[in-house]
Amino acid sequence: MNRYATELIGTFFLVFTIGMTAVLGTDAAPIAIGATLMVMVYMGGHVSGAHYNPAVTLAISIRGGMQKSDVPPYMVAQVIGALLASLAVVAITGSPFSPQPVAAYGLGGVFLAEVLVTFALVLVILNVATSEATAGNSYYGLAIGFTVMAGAYIAGPVSGGVFNPAVGIGPTLVHTVIGGGDLGSLWLYLAGPFLGGLAAVPVFNLQSSSAPPAE
Repeated sequence: MNRYATELIGTFFLVFTIGMTAVLGTDAAPIAIGATLMVMVYMGGHVSGAHYNPAVTLAISIRGGMQKSDVPPYMVAQVIGALLASLAVVAITGSPFSPQPVAAYGLGGVFLAEVLVTFALVLVILNVATSEATAGNSYYGLAIGFTVMAGAYIAGPVSGGVFNPAVGIGPTLVHTVIGGGDLGSLWLYLAGPFLGGLAAVPVFNLQSSSAPPAE
């Protein structure tokens, strides 16, 4: 149970940071988001693995890094954390939020941005947080946080910079229920991250199979 609670808490603060910076129009939002994820990874890495992202959970499960029976409760905890964080943002600011694709780039461009950045994120996580070759390193949180920060700068102006189905589900559902939001773009923030995460698994396996033996 402590693993699931950790996933809920970590996802809560990730989505809470995303929402507060979005509503308040914080210029350095990607830095705040990356920093929050970094510290939450260090907070929960030794307890749950600090996924905070259903696409990461699915990829790690396929890679063999966790029990299959833990996948549904991990994902449920992550979505609940995202929902609670979205409600907290509304309670504080009075304004709901949700990711929105930028029409100028078309659905194809938005979808590809989500796939590519999630691919990079999951590939980094698999290498720095699940590989025997990097076991015991102290930089895994930095690597993961900086990847999300870079991705937010790269793809944020195109897709909203989600890379995480929970970040798509929680804010979108709350925004839709409260009013003003809609579910029309939600599929982009589910299919894109899941596809990107799945694509990272065989690439990681290829890297692992061709890595030089440890001395």
